Amino acid sequence: MDLAAAKAIGAGLAMIGAGIGAGVGIGNIFAALVNSIARNPSARDNVFGIGILGFALTEAIAIYALVIAFIILYAI
Repeated sequence: MDLAAAKAIGAGLAMIGAGIGAGVGIGNIFAALVNSIARNPSARDNVFGIGILGFALTEAIAIYALVIAFIILYAI
């Protein structure tokens, strides 16, 4: 196996794991957010900020994985 093929496989595996993980994480966050607002609409202002913070932190994981995939492809 040559180096280019190994780079492509490594970057692809990094993005598959991050894409699936971020997708499931964001889905869980917003499902819990909608569920909590549906149960107690008056708590929307308190819960919404926490939900957006969770979304941002979960999305950061996917962005870090994208950076790692680019490093694998182009820097090594």
